[in-house]
Amino acid sequence: MQPEFWYKKWDSNQIGFHQSEANPYLQRYWPELAIAPSARVLVPLCGKSLDLLWLAGQGHQVLGVELAEKAVEEFFSEHQLQPQISEQGAFKVYRTVAFELWCGDFFALTAEDVAGCTALYDRAALIALPDAMRQRYAAHLQQLLAPEMKGLVITLDYDQSQIPGPPFAVNDDEAQRLLGQGWQLEKLEERDILAESPKFLQGGVEWLVERVYRVSSR
Repeated sequence: MQPEFWYKKWDSNQIGFHQSEANPYLQRYWPELAIAPSARVLVPLCGKSLDLLWLAGQGHQVLGVELAEKAVEEFFSEHQLQPQISEQGAFKVYRTVAFELWCGDFFALTAEDVAGCTALYDRAALIALPDAMRQRYAAHLQQLLAPEMKGLVITLDYDQSQIPGPPFAVNDDEAQRLLGQGWQLEKLEERDILAESPKFLQGGVEWLVERVYRVSSR
């Protein structure tokens, strides 16, 4: 997928993936991870998610990465935050006390850029990418993060032949294959959310399973 796809989505406000409140799985399971409040959390493809606010509310330093500058600007303006803006390599970085949002290509991120990140939250990154990019993303993510890492990954699974992504279908076998080689994965919850998903109902999808994984270093 080309960057222009996501620029167009944001420019035309086609952001159905944006949730109007903090994700309930995040609120339910994050406390169980026992991550220190001082931990720095990496949030790939973060958009302007309210999950960023929730994580900061737990005391975390939040490092989000987002391709669309419009999303980053809207996050700060909608929450009346005045960031300092600087250039860092291939990224334009917006900083406040609790947040760093790095605007640019996730694949340009280096381990040095995310030094100190010991936690991961991925609600919308893995499922935003087609197959070949998912493999590249998972490999890059595991190269970036510190040896001692904990976090949550949320996926969607459905019959991909019935409707095109994004979001793309990621079944349990693929999640284990992509992330389980370097990390430990524990499935915390799965449920069919088709009844709550008008786009998929209208598209003729017959089932839509959301899964929540705890991830941690081996």
